[in-house]
Amino acid sequence: MKQKVLTACPRNCYSTCSFYVETEDNRLTAIYPDPANRAVPEGPCIKGLSYIERAGSSSRITTPLLKDKNGGYSEISKEKALDLIAEKLSWYRDKYSPHSVLYYTGSGMSGLTNSIGYNFFSLYGGATTTYGNYCWPAGLEAVRATLGEVKHNVPWDIENAGTVVMWGKNPAETNIQEIAFISAAASRGAKIISVDPRRTPSADKADIHLSIKPGTDAALALAVCRIIIEKNRHNPEFIESYVSGYEDFKRSLSTDSEAAARITGLSAKAIEEFALMVSDGRPLTIIPGYGVQRYTNGGQTIRAILAINIITGNLGKPGSSFNYANLQGYVFDRYKEPLSYYPEIDVNPLFRRSVSIARLGEEMIAQTNPTLRMAFIERGNPLTQACDTNLVEKAFRNLEFIVAVDQFMNDTTSIADLILPAKNMFEQQDIISSYWSPYIFYRPAILTPPEGVMPETEIFYHLAKRLKIEFTSKDIPEPGAENTDRWLEERIRGYSEITVQTLQAGPVIAPGLQEIAFSDNEFRTAGGKINLRSDELSERWGVDPLPSYSDPFSKITGSGDYIFLTPNNRNRIHSQFGNLEIIKENEPEPLIEISAADAAKKNISDGDIIRIFNERGEVRAKVIVNFRIKEGCLSLPNGWWKMEGGGGNQLTHGSETDMGYGTAFLNCRVNIEKINTK
Repeated sequence: MKQKVLTACPRNCYSTCSFYVETEDNRLTAIYPDPANRAVPEGPCIKGLSYIERAGSSSRITTPLLKDKNGGYSEISKEKALDLIAEKLSWYRDKYSPHSVLYYTGSGMSGLTNSIGYNFFSLYGGATTTYGNYCWPAGLEAVRATLGEVKHNVPWDIENAGTVVMWGKNPAETNIQEIAFISAAASRGAKIISVDPRRTPSADKADIHLSIKPGTDAALALAVCRIIIEKNRHNPEFIESYVSGYEDFKRSLSTDSEAAARITGLSAKAIEEFALMVSDGRPLTIIPGYGVQRYTNGGQTIRAILAINIITGNLGKPGSSFNYANLQGYVFDRYKEPLSYYPEIDVNPLFRRSVSIARLGEEMIAQTNPTLRMAFIERGNPLTQACDTNLVEKAFRNLEFIVAVDQFMNDTTSIADLILPAKNMFEQQDIISSYWSPYIFYRPAILTPPEGVMPETEIFYHLAKRLKIEFTSKDIPEPGAENTDRWLEERIRGYSEITVQTLQAGPVIAPGLQEIAFSDNEFRTAGGKINLRSDELSERWGVDPLPSYSDPFSKITGSGDYIFLTPNNRNRIHSQFGNLEIIKENEPEPLIEISAADAAKKNISDGDIIRIFNERGEVRAKVIVNFRIKEGCLSLPNGWWKMEGGGGNQLTHGSETDMGYGTAFLNCRVNIEKINTK
């Protein structure tokens, strides 16, 4: 019998689409838009549509797999798999301490039930965990310290903008619903500008594309601020009423358009025209991508770009917004990101948060008293996604026993000693929110998992039973949908008036939502004003208290003549989806993008095989030669597995951003060598 049910996508993606799925005989058969969701009324992207294949994929792992002495895998029962894991956990805890176990989690699937894993390991006695984040914390910290909280106008308000700047963001591929609002703004007369080293599909839709040298965005932003002030195009009334540190900021602006041109690779004229366009009195929305803050100067870069909105008074009004992240839907979090990533926040002695996610391999190896001996990995693929993944692989191979919970065989599961099959998003209910739109969603259990598959909540329940750990239903629910719903109800109680029953009726707008963020001109900083100068950031992170530019490549970041970019694209969310046939039809193999000018210097033609390398590793793949990437840069999309011929993070260096414990993936240089012709 056919069913049509509303659900929402739990991937680490801006959109967090809600959509209807049709099922028949425990199979997904169709996907339809949810027109009631104002953020995504036209439905999900190609990855969302691919859930039909993903949910029923023949390559999905549906039975526990145990590695044998020859490196192959054989199927074992759920009971034997759980017995073995419990035996190993007991042994390492009793022999060496619970901190000899690394509990590694990624962002593969969001939801409140993910905290059950931490509940289990807390009851187990603790574990070693990571701190920081791969994705976006430098920018979050910059916005939090400047504005007091991280939020922006609702997505559909973009239509009210007179000027839209996509600064290092490519929503036509990575946030396709947003490009619809940008196009609507353009149809109403808005000027659309793209700042990006690559001419992306989003840049194709812009009136102006500024092809900037990677990592120099702060220099451009600060020069723009100087021009705006010198031309008296700032907003003195807004500054006087709501901004702290303006005079110090004004005095610090030493980079003029000529100096910025030398740094950024843009012309001084283009910089001056850009400054006039963003300060013409029309509502300005700036949409920075996460790539601009994945450098060692990343947080300062976001502060510098945000300063344009601040000095022009483009906050708190329709069409006027800084759209980095909107955490208004994070109503069930005790600590909102980025604070939840910090090891010094809410210190729990049971969890030794001593491994920086940015320096994962190096710091796993460095752990002592005790050394790491076992790992339990869920919702993550660190051997693809972590910097310097050859070193990360070495660190994991140093361990004595690895458990990985996943749906598919990938770079990480391929080195695990025991693989537990993971549930998919349709096989267990949960509650999720978006970091772009203001909605909160209940995700129902729609399909019954295959016989060998357990939701992670059940894995931890059965492990706790085997380890004879005393726990309550508040810690870990018993198996069953009703028990999970009761756990969710208990989990969200006290945070708001929202209940599970409310969410089951459909997506809910976050309580207290400001459709126009900061429309009350209230800023939750210590002084109640916007902080152009932040002594807090200076004291916590050792950065300049004022937004500033520093060359991210001035430090040793790898030998090489080319800057290596690893952007997201439409076909993957980090390392997910690329193994599906529908995605392979669009992108069958990794391609390295190079400018025609650089290709000519190396006698490289379109379709040649090239080797990109530095002292950390190498990748060999076909090259695509075009005029869409800035000279001196190479690009390979993020998320290609090493086993697929990708693995760009073999080349990246494990270093942190200037604030927020973020990961400076893009502080990376490489060399190139032609291997053969097509």
